[in-house]
Amino acid sequence: MLSRVADSLYWMSRYVERTDSILRILKINQLSSQDDQENFTWSPVLEIFTELAPAEITKIERNNRKVLHYMVLDRNNPNSVYNMVMLSRENAKGVQDNITRELWQCLNEFYHVVRDPKLEKNLQTEDPVSVLDTLIRQCMLYYGVSDITMFRGEGLCFMNLGKYLERCIQSADILDVKFRDLSYDLDKTTDTTYWKYLLMSVSGYALYLKKYRTGFEARNVVDQVLFNTDFPRSVLYSINQLHRYFTRLKSDQNQEGYSKVDFMIGKLKSKLQYSDVHAVSRIGLHHYLTDITSDIYAIGNTLNQYYFAYS
Repeated sequence: MLSRVADSLYWMSRYVERTDSILRILKINQLSSQDDQENFTWSPVLEIFTELAPAEITKIERNNRKVLHYMVLDRNNPNSVYNMVMLSRENAKGVQDNITRELWQCLNEFYHVVRDPKLEKNLQTEDPVSVLDTLIRQCMLYYGVSDITMFRGEGLCFMNLGKYLERCIQSADILDVKFRDLSYDLDKTTDTTYWKYLLMSVSGYALYLKKYRTGFEARNVVDQVLFNTDFPRSVLYSINQLHRYFTRLKSDQNQEGYSKVDFMIGKLKSKLQYSDVHAVSRIGLHHYLTDITSDIYAIGNTLNQYYFAYS
């Protein structure tokens, strides 16, 4: 496969995964804002997904409608849903011969949804959760269509590399920002609604209730988001999937690049597999998450160097 094509498929998938993460977090934070209107702030979301200066965040962090417009439709925000969908479609457009017709139609439909003038009006005047649900369904449609129509070749492997690499980053960043409020103290008690909304923002609330019977505890939340291999948004699950799809790219043409990336993924996988919450507590959660995300970015950079067009 041409490096240019691999690059486009990889980033097409990363942008959709980032879009899905943003939309889910916006929805859960909108719900959370209704429960605690006095103390609620959008600051954590803006810190994760934007490049705004602290002073700019302070100006809008308590204005729901402004934040939603900025995160969903503002063309000056590089990480807005609008821009993510534009970029994903643009990548897909250049490689239509390598994706199915159904997948192209799915992304094209998403493109028209975010460009529809009614979306901006509805976001400002209607129930924001209903509007966000409409956009989330578009992401779910993309995942379903890609899963049941894409042929099982190199193209799907590069798409899944982008998907799971992005998912690792999002899960680690969300955990880092949320625990910053607790000074990364895993024994600090807090309102159960705090953990409820954190878990809901990564679609992990239902699984948590089934697996952890002792109630809401910081250590259990960390365990699920980092190490639970049954949780599709955990960091370890994502790394396992990343490794699974990368091993399918092994060939005689790029042995040096394959060996380097495979070693880096394997090293990170082992680091996670042979860690637990007690080890994280000894190291320090912030230090551990920083170390993990640094490794993830290094894997992405090495993929860029050996597999993609701009290496």
